[in-house]
Amino acid sequence: MQPKAKAQIMDENAMNRALSRIAHEIIEKNKGVDNVVLIGIKRRGVPLAQRLAEKIKEFEGEKVPVGILDITLYRDDLSTLAEYPVVNSSNVPFDINGKIVVMVDDVLYTGRTARAAMDAIIDMGRPKAIQFAVLVDRGHRELPIRADYVGKNVPTSKSEVVHVQVMEYDQCNRVIISEQS
Repeated sequence: MQPKAKAQIMDENAMNRALSRIAHEIIEKNKGVDNVVLIGIKRRGVPLAQRLAEKIKEFEGEKVPVGILDITLYRDDLSTLAEYPVVNSSNVPFDINGKIVVMVDDVLYTGRTARAAMDAIIDMGRPKAIQFAVLVDRGHRELPIRADYVGKNVPTSKSEVVHVQVMEYDQCNRVIISEQS
């Protein structure tokens, strides 16, 4: 079921422009992409990471590895989710030791997902650095986490929900705000 949009804050073109800018920023900050890998946080961080990899290849001519990270078991609210939470699998088919790992997610809110993702990544090895890219930063941090790359900063109230919709899951590409139900 599609959420009822109170406002659309990004359409497909705006999402593409933001991802292009983030791709350029990743290339510039890291002086190329020789040592860079992307890891998308399930769910919507994965197609965003894949799109970033495509844009980086278009701009640099180099393919950047993309992994998939499931943070379910690293969440600090695991006991409140369900008695037996569903754990999907991570798929990071490359060595992260000594690499610059760019975590990719759709929305940065409290910072708890990013913290869980960092814990999961560190359990896989010792990266040279961990950077964080998000399409939308909506504020309201509960942990001292910030994104290195942000597509759009969107001030929100705590009663609002930001929905990043991607073709792979939602049959459209856009970002909307709705009221919490």
